[in-house]
Amino acid sequence: MKKQESNTPKPDIFGSAISAYYHHKDATDILVHSPDFDDDVIPVHYLFRDYKEMPLLERTALDNCSGKVLDVGCGAGSHALYLQKHKKLDVTAIDISPGAIEIAAQRGLKKTRCIDFFDLKNEKFDTLLFLMNGTGIIGKLDKLDDFFTHCKELLTTNGKILIDSSDLRYLLDEDEDGGLWVEMNSNYYGEMQYSISYKNEVSPIFNWLYIDFKMLQLAASKNSFSCSLLKEGDHFDYLALLKPANRPE
Repeated sequence: MKKQESNTPKPDIFGSAISAYYHHKDATDILVHSPDFDDDVIPVHYLFRDYKEMPLLERTALDNCSGKVLDVGCGAGSHALYLQKHKKLDVTAIDISPGAIEIAAQRGLKKTRCIDFFDLKNEKFDTLLFLMNGTGIIGKLDKLDDFFTHCKELLTTNGKILIDSSDLRYLLDEDEDGGLWVEMNSNYYGEMQYSISYKNEVSPIFNWLYIDFKMLQLAASKNSFSCSLLKEGDHFDYLALLKPANRPE
């Protein structure tokens, strides 16, 4: 997978696909490329699913949202729309895709912003919501401290984080004794690199982090957060609830 030059304009892959589906019912898939795996697809219609069509982990996360909510990486806005309409919550939906934000607003979201999560400043939320492998935006394991520091800045005193991820341990080779074999100097197995494409547009390569629950717990504890397992999925995925450890009960 060849890296694009730094001066290459970044195409709005998700925005283009979401807009085409919303306006023209164009169901062309988004393709996901990795140097380590065969290409995968993201069906665009899946980004428009309603509550009944969502996986159990996502429904559990939405059921646990409260107060003022920040939906990070909202895409077409399906999660935020449910919270706004059915739970009557004050929801701000953000995404780095201008096209996705435009459609999310057209679908009825009252508060939308095209901004990177790490650029958000001087605001407070009761719930930070990260779904569809929410840990992905952290990028790499050594960015976890920065992630928790930024979350603290955005959380109210009694605030919480709802975040999902997957343990990619099942992809690793096993030795003859059934134990996992990992090179001592290799990167953490959940650190991935991808690019995505839609029709004739291809994104630059980006880092994406999958993190196992025990590793997330360790990182949370190091940064003075509690971390509890809310729900496990059927495919090595899970939903975690994190709170600042020094919050009053």
